[in-house]
Amino acid sequence: MTGLQFTIFGNPAHEGTYALLVHVSKPLELAFGRFQGGRVIAVPEGDYIYIGSALGGKRAGNPLAQRLLRHASRSDGKNHHAIRKSVENLFYDPATSHRNHISTGGKKLHWHIDYLLDCTEAEIDHIIIIQSPRRLEENISGLLGSLEETSLLAYRLGAQDSRRSTHLLKLSSRENMFLNLRNAIPPLLEP
Repeated sequence: MTGLQFTIFGNPAHEGTYALLVHVSKPLELAFGRFQGGRVIAVPEGDYIYIGSALGGKRAGNPLAQRLLRHASRSDGKNHHAIRKSVENLFYDPATSHRNHISTGGKKLHWHIDYLLDCTEAEIDHIIIIQSPRRLEENISGLLGSLEETSLLAYRLGAQDSRRSTHLLKLSSRENMFLNLRNAIPPLLEP
């Protein structure tokens, strides 16, 4: 299923892997928390993709919805990403009238990607959602990292929990990246 703001693979599930497409409207100089000792990294204007997962383990609820809503929020009273309301509506359950809310007033920056997404110059404008309980994050980041359309800002950026991959990549062509993902993801979901 493809919409203007979402591309969704898999069967409805409360957990999965996702890719955030982020547009940075002007060059930034940014420290990604304690990554590389807090070294400031140049983030050129352009498009980026971040690969993450929300598998939730044994926790109840909807970890995928909670994670995506968290990413679409900013801290300290800053305006949220424009896509946030659409994310909330995507995961709305009319049978229970349940909306997946998170407290956004005190969002603490934790993951590498939080530091970029908290900048108002960075805007999430599309989310690729892979609904599956399988661990696909490293497979997807490996595929994307091998494409001519992607480049690294820094090795292992965005991959605090992985020793072999980088989860935040600069994009030179969204169209080719989408084509590669559309071909690669369905086989990963087969039993």
